[in-house]
Amino acid sequence: MPEPRKQQPTLELVAERAGVSRATVSRVVNGSDKVKADVVRAVEKAIAELNYVPNRAARSLAQGRTNSIALVIPESTAKFFADPYFAAVIQGAAMYLSTTEFTLSLLIATESDPAKTSRYLRGGNVDGALILSHHAEDRSYSELAGSLPLVFGGRPMSNEDGDVFVVDVDNAAAARKATEAMLTAGRKHPAAIAGPQNMGAALDRQLGFEQAVSAAGLDVAAIAVGDFTPDSGESAMRELLAGGIKIDSLFAASAQMAFGAMKVIAEAGLSVPGDIAITTIDDDSFARNASPALTTVAQNAEEQGAKMAEVVVQRINGEAVPERIIMPTKLILRGSHGG
Repeated sequence: MPEPRKQQPTLELVAERAGVSRATVSRVVNGSDKVKADVVRAVEKAIAELNYVPNRAARSLAQGRTNSIALVIPESTAKFFADPYFAAVIQGAAMYLSTTEFTLSLLIATESDPAKTSRYLRGGNVDGALILSHHAEDRSYSELAGSLPLVFGGRPMSNEDGDVFVVDVDNAAAARKATEAMLTAGRKHPAAIAGPQNMGAALDRQLGFEQAVSAAGLDVAAIAVGDFTPDSGESAMRELLAGGIKIDSLFAASAQMAFGAMKVIAEAGLSVPGDIAITTIDDDSFARNASPALTTVAQNAEEQGAKMAEVVVQRINGEAVPERIIMPTKLILRGSHGG
C-alpha cells in the first residue's frame, strides 16, 4: 500500500508553529521591515523546521513583479547568431541573474513588426529590459525608459532626457588606441571601414579613428561603410581598393569586418601587414583566427552583460545607480599592425 502523500508546509502551518498570524508570516517572507526582530527570528525558525518554500508566483503577484528581465536585440536572427559579441553579453547577464530571483528572456526584435517587441515590454510581462545593438530608428525603446527600467549596452542614438542608463566602453578612445598602434609603426595613408551610421558605437569609433589620424598630422585616405559583418567588410574593402587611392593601413570598426577585408586584400595579391596594416576592435574568434591574427582593442562583453544585469536589478529595486558606466578596454598587439 503506498504511503500517504506528505502534506506540503503552508503559510498557515508556519504561522501556527511560530505563534503568529498568517499576515505576519507573509510580511516576513516578503522582506517587510515592519516586523519586530524577535518575531522575524521565530518565523524564520518555523520556516526552517517545516522546510517551507514560499510560493514564488504568489509572492511576485503581491509585489507586482514578474521576476523576469528581457534582453532585447533589434537585429535579424542571422546577424544575431553569427555575432559572438551577443553570445558573450547574454552569458554574462545570465550568470549574474542566476544569483538573483530574476530570469532572463531573450527577445530578437522582429523585422516585419518592430513595434511588437515594444508592445510586449509595455504589457507588464517583464520588470526591466536590457537593450543591445541600438539603432537610430529604434526610438521606441528609449521612449520606454520613463515607464520601465531599461539599461542600454552602448549609448542610444535618441536624445531623451533622464532615465536612460548605459553600460558601454569608450568607443572613441578604443578606436584611437587601435589606430595609433598602426600609425606609430610608420604608416602614412590610413583608411577605415566604419560601422553603420545609425549606431552610436559606429559613429564614435569613426570619430576616434579620425582623431588619431589628425593627431598624427596625417590625412584620412578614404572611409567606406559596413554593417559590422564579414560580408560588409569584403564589400567595403573592394570599394576602397577600387578607388585607386594609396592605402597602407586600415582601421576596421569590428573584427568581423577586418576579417572580411583581409580576404579581399589577399585576393588582390597584397599582404597584411606588409602592404596594408590592419587594426580593429573586438577580441573574438574572428580576431584570433585571422592570419595574421588581428591587433585589436578588447572589450569584455561578458563582463558588460553582467554589469548591465546588475544595474537593471538595482533600478528595479529602487537603488541609485549612475546613468553611464564605462567598462575598461585593452589593446592586444598581434601581427596585423606591422609594429
